[in-house]
Formats: sequence, structure tokens, C-alpha cells
Amino acid sequence: MPPISGYSLIQPKDQVWKVANPMKIPFTDLLEHTRSEILGARIWRFPPKSANTWHKHVKAEEFYFVLEGTGRMRVGEETLTIPRYGGVLVGPGMMRQVFNDTDHEVLWLMIGAPEQEFGPGEKFDINLFWPTDPKQLPKELAGTVWPPPDGQSTA
Repeated sequence: MPPISGYSLIQPKDQVWKVANPMKIPFTDLLEHTRSEILGARIWRFPPKSANTWHKHVKAEEFYFVLEGTGRMRVGEETLTIPRYGGVLVGPGMMRQVFNDTDHEVLWLMIGAPEQEFGPGEKFDINLFWPTDPKQLPKELAGTVWPPPDGQSTA
């Protein structure tokens, strides 16, 4: 994976908010318009009582940084509380899940490398990322229905 040559300026107007499947969490891919194969960076808006998938990565390290609110996440068997401007680095192979068990939106910056976890000749296998049900919610969200039913907005 070669690094980019020069630089890429990212303007706020370049950001497009999308909703990630299968958990319907709004995000913007900060490096979508660059050619980086090494680094991924996204901002995620976690609505109240929401969670992303229970997953792991094959090669990527991920850095999770709380921009607004109080962050909560599962890493392996531990539940962490991360204050605003605090962060957590999680290595490949560790199960993780960001969730929001508060009544307020939480804004996260997530940076990962390498962006592409499979190279030429390597077969992509979704089960390497989701070895168990990716939609399982942490115990802190017991009784919560997430993701919202089809047709309901998360924004």
C-alpha cells in the first residue's frame, strides 16, 4: 500500500452524511475523496440508545476518540466509559462495539489503519469481522430496539 503523494484538503462541504448498515448509525467518511489506502477516518453520530455492530478487524488498528458527549464501548469482556476528548486504541482481533446508553447524541471520530484489510489475492470473508451476531446489543441496552425499524430516521 503506497502512501499518497502530496496532500488532500478536506472541506466541510465535501462531507456527505450516510447511514451505515446494518445498524443505521449516521457517519461521514472523512477520507472518501482521497486516495488513501493506509488510513481510514470517519465521524459517527450515535443517537440515544443506539449501538454499532459487535465486530473485530483482521489487520486494522482503530483509534476511537469522543468529540461530543460521553462515549461507551465494549472491548472484549470490558465495558469502557470514555470522556469527551478521551480515546481508546483497539488492536486487530479484539471484539469491540461502540454504543450510546444515554439520552443525548454522542459524536465519535474513528481512525483506522490499514484501511484495506485484504490485499491482492486475499479472499474477503465477512465472518472474520462478525464471528457472532453483529446486531447483538450490550447489556446496558437490554430492552432497547436498535436498529430502528425500516422507514424510521436516525438523523
